[in-house]
Amino acid sequence: MYEYKFVKLKRTFLASTPKGDYRGIIAQHAKEGWRFVQIFAPATAGYGSAAYFEMIFEKVVE
Repeated sequence: MYEYKFVKLKRTFLASTPKGDYRGIIAQHAKEGWRFVQIFAPATAGYGSAAYFEMIFEKVVE
């Protein structure tokens, strides 16, 4: 069985890039035993672009 964690990243106003260091977030979670699964943009804002990004992590429940 797995446990999941969702981390929301805001995006910059005019660009479609995430605010914050997503690589650092992945590295930190890996040190804590989480496995990076996916990053996606679940919602759209004005102009048809993503309002935010969401990162999904999983780890085995012990």
